[in-house]
Amino acid sequence: MEDAEKGSQQQPDSIPEVGEDAVTSVTPSPPPPTMTEEERQELQEELVKVEDEIQTLSQVLAAKEKQLADIKRKLGITPLNELKQNISKTWQEVTGSTAYRRTSETLSQASLKATAAFSNVGSAISKKLEDVSMRSLQHSASMPVMRNAPTFKSFEGRVETLKTKMGPPTSTSNPGDQNSDTPTAEPLTEDSPTPEQPMN
Repeated sequence: MEDAEKGSQQQPDSIPEVGEDAVTSVTPSPPPPTMTEEERQELQEELVKVEDEIQTLSQVLAAKEKQLADIKRKLGITPLNELKQNISKTWQEVTGSTAYRRTSETLSQASLKATAAFSNVGSAISKKLEDVSMRSLQHSASMPVMRNAPTFKSFEGRVETLKTKMGPPTSTSNPGDQNSDTPTAEPLTEDSPTPEQPMN
């Protein structure tokens, strides 16, 4: 148990962070045994000197940033204009890069190949449409030839014959007069009603 208490006393509770805050939060460690008091004093003085320089440089930087903002305001440079300029500058750097040029060349070659392929497809479709239209022209041009063919004339004659047999005969009388020789769809019998006689 005493070993556990001694172990916890020797190990710090928290691990110090690296950075500016770590210097102020960690208690000074004892100097290494090989360092003399003079060397330690010199390092302490140098530490103070470097911290003072950092403080001075931070103040100078803040003053320069304020001066920069005033100059930009007087020139009318807004954050939006600045953003536009940055984007423009970045775009110029990107377009000037080797990778961009290679990619651009590859895409332009691919575009040319795609254009050629679409052109070939278009010409093939155009040729097919020309073939179809030529066939339809040939077909319509061949219709008079077909009408003079004996098979067509025979068929045409039969249709005319059927038409005359099926259709009403032509009459020379007035259209309002009904001719007695006009065939009716159904012959009248004694049992069938006539227009004058109602059905019982």
